[in-house]
Amino acid sequence: METPNKSSTVISFVCRGTLVHSTPEEALLVLEDALLGVNSDGKIAFIERGEELQKLSQIFGFDPSAVTQLEQHEFLMPGMIDTHIHASQYSYSGTALDMPLLQWLNNYTFPVESRFKDLEFANKVYTQVVKRTLRNGTTTACYFATIHTDASLLLGQIANDFGQRALVGKVCMDRNDFVKHYKETSHESQDETYRFIKELLSKKYPLVKPVVTPRFAPSCTEALLAQLGAIAKNNNLHIQSHISENLEEVELVKQLFPKSGSYTDIYNKCNLLTDKTVMAHGCHLSDEELALFRETGAALSHCPNSNISLCSGVLDVRNVLNHKVKLGLGTDVAGGYSSSMLDAVRRALDSSKVLTIQDPKHKTLTFEEVFRLATLGGSHALSLDEQTGNFEVGKDFDALRVNVAAPGGPIDLIEDENPKVLLEKFLNLGDDRNIMEVFVAGRKVVPLKKP
Repeated sequence: METPNKSSTVISFVCRGTLVHSTPEEALLVLEDALLGVNSDGKIAFIERGEELQKLSQIFGFDPSAVTQLEQHEFLMPGMIDTHIHASQYSYSGTALDMPLLQWLNNYTFPVESRFKDLEFANKVYTQVVKRTLRNGTTTACYFATIHTDASLLLGQIANDFGQRALVGKVCMDRNDFVKHYKETSHESQDETYRFIKELLSKKYPLVKPVVTPRFAPSCTEALLAQLGAIAKNNNLHIQSHISENLEEVELVKQLFPKSGSYTDIYNKCNLLTDKTVMAHGCHLSDEELALFRETGAALSHCPNSNISLCSGVLDVRNVLNHKVKLGLGTDVAGGYSSSMLDAVRRALDSSKVLTIQDPKHKTLTFEEVFRLATLGGSHALSLDEQTGNFEVGKDFDALRVNVAAPGGPIDLIEDENPKVLLEKFLNLGDDRNIMEVFVAGRKVVPLKKP
């Protein structure tokens, strides 16, 4: 018998059991009795069949008895990716859902966000939101902070300390006629954005990066939008903002930017639509605007809880996907009242069914498709799909160990079920009690350890 060639790769740990994930071609792939090995850099070294255990242990030099065996009702899935969350709004999540968007911003959001000049308050809120989202299975988050540079840097530090993969944005806004003390001058916004980017990058956090963050067109002058587009281009940075969330906002944009052909056109003219851009909502985009998203490689973040909670609109996800626009899911705390990506999955399915009620010819999203949006779709939307989003050799091991039958958990299993049914039950009924372990880049970050 031939001795297999030994690999020089150092294996940190190996799991054996059921894996569920997505590929661009298949919304759900189930691998039963699979072996997944993670190397010392936190990357996936191999994915093979369970029967290959002895051979693999010889090639990679690990002890077969040290393999972690998943239980009967357990599976590994990719970590969930929240493509749009306002960390600074976490303190009032679950409340203040009685107004439409623009009134909601002025009455609730801007007054709370203005408090983040107090670093003690910022530390309290940001620590809680990072811990909570990790426990909820969010391995990657794309965060809005506030206009305060030091507090935004603190959010980056906290995400790094707890091991979450994150894009962190210092918010830019030089126009705010309603809460006058919560804005910057164009010059301040530009200077502080440069400072934020420089200081965050100088920390060399392996998983935390800056994202250029104009709040949205109504709170930015065209000059500031153009400056931010140039900063992002010159430094090859991610960009995030909001677009076409509700109809009143769309009308306001027309008044503020009368020379622009559309909301999307404004961002495009200012070099803010790139293949590293994610725009939240997009409920009221025209097909022409979606075509521009496709052409530029920009992505949308679908935030269904917020869309419903603030009565903003219902995004036709099927139409977005038909236009081949990159799409992920977002919780949009606190317009969305839940910080759990499982809630985003459920509300995305509900929203699709509402569209089918309105038009029976509408092709409802399947749970498998929405599972892909919460994982691989999010990594595409954030242009992180080379690092994360599914289980592929060479990608970082960002994963959840899920036990559908967790003692004291919310799910009652009456009979033995196949992995596809277990996943569907988890997506519809599960919560953090079912998430036994969370891994980011091979490091176990849940159960939480003090940084």
